[in-house]
Amino acid sequence: MDATPNIMDMRPAAEEQSIGAILVETGRLTAEDTQVVLREQKAKGVPFGVAAIELGLISQADVDFALARQFDYPYLPARSGIVAREVVAAYAPFGPVAESLRQLRSQVSLRWANSRYGARALALTGVNRGEGRSFVAANLAVVFAQMGLRTLLIDADLRHPSQHTLFHLDNRFGLSNMLAGRVGSEAIVRIGALRNLFVLPAGPTPPNPQELLARPLLAKRLRALEDLFDVVIQDTSAARVGADAQVVAAASGNTMLVVRKNMTPMKELRELQVSLEASGSRILGAVVNE
Repeated sequence: MDATPNIMDMRPAAEEQSIGAILVETGRLTAEDTQVVLREQKAKGVPFGVAAIELGLISQADVDFALARQFDYPYLPARSGIVAREVVAAYAPFGPVAESLRQLRSQVSLRWANSRYGARALALTGVNRGEGRSFVAANLAVVFAQMGLRTLLIDADLRHPSQHTLFHLDNRFGLSNMLAGRVGSEAIVRIGALRNLFVLPAGPTPPNPQELLARPLLAKRLRALEDLFDVVIQDTSAARVGADAQVVAAASGNTMLVVRKNMTPMKELRELQVSLEASGSRILGAVVNE
């Protein structure tokens, strides 16, 4: 991961590299190995990856990884530890959880297209802690980034932040500092291994989270960030602990409810829905987290 004040900075697309170059760059092959593979490839007339597998130098998973890089679909090696294991889409993009997240991404994109709001912003909220908002927000941000969209994930849960833990980031600077006027866009961290993903941590826990979020500066900052990113996703605090989520949702314009099976009380969920709609936020739907 690398932080940079210039959040528009991007490295060259991986599709410019050959599979062999990607495998060498990521330590899966040595330069000497590639020469052996090239000779085998030429002799048998097979693709580079097939020749390398037949020689026992790499696995099919290594080839899948290199192909994903070539097609600008970055994901992380299983044992890299770059982000927490809970960020499933970053490690297992071809599994059932990631597929469900891609379906959610499609639904959100369709609803954005029909929204009266021009912004491609989304706040995720719910009734209680432990329903999975942070998990859904982090993974949804990853699958949007894997789509090639410049995606910003904001941890707007100033009471119990978790995105800095999920992405192994320093939380000394973040949204709370930004809303207090102490930092600017330099608080945004680029997750280099996932290329198009950027994270704004919550920052230090303030004594007045709701008042800080209710300042006009939040909506102003969001509009400015929406000019720099294709997608802006916000993780919020649970509605039961305060009105922070409603404030963030109103500034975002679009909201997705996260509910947990056999845990979320329907009466409170309906009350939250009414409150969000009254604040002017458009509810795009609900995610049932099992």
